[in-house]
Amino acid sequence: MTKPRRPHAKNRRDHGPRLPPDSLAAALHHSARLIAAVRNGQTLTQAIAELAASDDPAALRQRAAIQDTAYGSLRDHALGQAVLHPLLRAEPPEPIYSLLLAARYRLDTRPENAHTIVDQAVEAAATLHTARFGGLVNAVLRNYVRRRSELHTQAAQHDEARYRHPYWWIERVRTELPQHWVDVLDAGNRHPPMALRVNRRRCDPPTLLSALAEAGIDATAIGGSAIALATPRPFTEIPGFHQGWCSVQDPGAQHCAGLLDLQPGQRVLDACAAPGGKTAHILESADVALTALEISPGRMARVRDNLRRLGLRAELRVADCRHLDDWWDGEPFDRILADVPCSASGVVRRHPDIKWLRRDTDIPAFARQQAEIMDHLWHTLAPGGKMLYVTCSVFDAENVLQVVEFCRRHADARRLPIAGKPYRQLLPCAQHDGFFYALLAKRE
Repeated sequence: MTKPRRPHAKNRRDHGPRLPPDSLAAALHHSARLIAAVRNGQTLTQAIAELAASDDPAALRQRAAIQDTAYGSLRDHALGQAVLHPLLRAEPPEPIYSLLLAARYRLDTRPENAHTIVDQAVEAAATLHTARFGGLVNAVLRNYVRRRSELHTQAAQHDEARYRHPYWWIERVRTELPQHWVDVLDAGNRHPPMALRVNRRRCDPPTLLSALAEAGIDATAIGGSAIALATPRPFTEIPGFHQGWCSVQDPGAQHCAGLLDLQPGQRVLDACAAPGGKTAHILESADVALTALEISPGRMARVRDNLRRLGLRAELRVADCRHLDDWWDGEPFDRILADVPCSASGVVRRHPDIKWLRRDTDIPAFARQQAEIMDHLWHTLAPGGKMLYVTCSVFDAENVLQVVEFCRRHADARRLPIAGKPYRQLLPCAQHDGFFYALLAKRE
């Protein structure tokens, strides 16, 4: 399968007449732009932020539809390529090819609207390129509608299209998780659930559940401070959100505060803090002196905003946690959260672009960075202190193998069991995303 291209010059400016902002053609136009940006090497988050900053009325009015099509098309990227390939003599230029991917996704999810989708895709094509590609778009999509069943049967013979992940990813998961690999890949292709974490300094689960019910939002308490919503909703519709009653956070990410065994007055370090969800959970759980580090000023701004909304305070430092001289005062920490940068292979249903932007060679690079972070942070941990190592990855090189190698390098480190096991591996499923937790103690 063709992989997304490396970054190059931005796509041509829009051409042709401006589309009605409420039209399907306008939504397809912007979805194609987002998909093309990812195929050119940009993250979907960045592309969406740029679209949101534009003054295009369609981008504002049809934000949900535009993003749904872009996310769905990228989840299905390999499938879309496989079914379009027999219909094309050669791949058309961007963003026309991405328009075909977007229209294909709409045709599969809304087949009853096939005629309208094809017609509106042709309209969108006229605004995406100087050349005349309307005829090509019309012919390819009509042919796809006629041959859809046949094309999908053919595509299913190829693992990338069948499992909708890159081949190297499939092979890695199949090798490392032989009993669960199909379920893990399937979870990565599904729409993610939505859950809340109650801020117990301002609210409690029964109170929030009652407020959600009054707002007509079906929700269930699932343990601890977690509440699962039956259907995802915009955070602006969540009662008490702006008052700091709760945060949006996957249940799988809500284990940190409990595993750290926090005690009042402890010095705690969150070494890779953005966007601040785990930082806030620690502060909601215990009266500790917390220092939060983040290498990116822009991402640290998100941490600051989240803490302000929740009524929480911490010492925020923009710094690379590996450069101790830049931020550490020499006083050791009692607890360290090392929620390290990783492949994010456990959260791809929330970020489907990751599947197509990552390369197999990225995994060893992440592992080296993670090892550097752990080694440097270990110097700042007090004897008898605990460090919680966390990733949102499903790959062994970033998880269990990383911890094994760390313990070999540090004779004063010992693994503490989590619920009777040497570590906690949460594989992505219907209830939560994929996370890995390992708790390490420094011998006194």
